[in-house]
Amino acid sequence: MSAAVPAGFEPFTRPSPLMDPWRPLYAKAEADRIILGLELRDPHTNSRATAHGGLIAALADQAMGMSCGVKLKAEGVNLVNLWTASLSIDYLGAAQLGQWLAFDTTFARVGKTLCHAEIDITADGETIARGRASFRVSLAKD
Repeated sequence: MSAAVPAGFEPFTRPSPLMDPWRPLYAKAEADRIILGLELRDPHTNSRATAHGGLIAALADQAMGMSCGVKLKAEGVNLVNLWTASLSIDYLGAAQLGQWLAFDTTFARVGKTLCHAEIDITADGETIARGRASFRVSLAKD
């Protein structure tokens, strides 16, 4: 592995058929969010050998949704699931093979029916994309 896995990241083992071909993936649990990370390898790239926009969008969606879940659970919400209602990504640069990509939710505001989040995506610490999403909150029935 050419990119060192930063301190605090552990293997991300949550099942997902979409993400299985992209493994190994890593996660770092913070009090208010989950940060996802990976070393950019061939299965993550487009024809120009840079990070594929679909990879960036999918992992940003995952990180923001999980971060909203962390905040909702911290508030005692009996959460069943979150469904992506909207997602937008602004692509600002490119990531090259071997770089460490991190998906760090910078803002999450939770409500009773919707959760809103924003994310920065970096390659070796340089911002290459930013995203925003809204998630529908599905609560357990009492």
